[in-house]
Amino acid sequence: MSIPADLKYTRSHEWVRAEADGTVTIGITEHAQELLGDLVFIELPAIGRVLAAAQEAAVVESVKAAADVYAPLAGTVVETNQAVVDAPETVNQDAYAGWLFRMRPATAGDLDALLDATAYQEIVDAAA
Repeated sequence: MSIPADLKYTRSHEWVRAEADGTVTIGITEHAQELLGDLVFIELPAIGRVLAAAQEAAVVESVKAAADVYAPLAGTVVETNQAVVDAPETVNQDAYAGWLFRMRPATAGDLDALLDATAYQEIVDAAA
């Protein structure tokens, strides 16, 4: 299983990538999509929506279950990835390319509080 070292992670299996423009890109981890199975539906947050950290932001549904995707930090949604709505299976094919939405964080330093790849790997290993 792939856990890229250049990303940050949450205990609820979201990945977060800092972008050069100060925004962050969010998706679900490879581990999360493996647990869910084949994705069939994705609902993304509205652009402009203000989210609190750990607030339900999106929904991913598979043939097995539906799962909430949580905002990893507080901020405003600035972009969504319509391509994954149109073809949810792209997240199964590459969870790190099939991002869900982008946010502008309310506080830039909040990103530092998220898990690094090593800490996230420990969480995945403990759940196995």
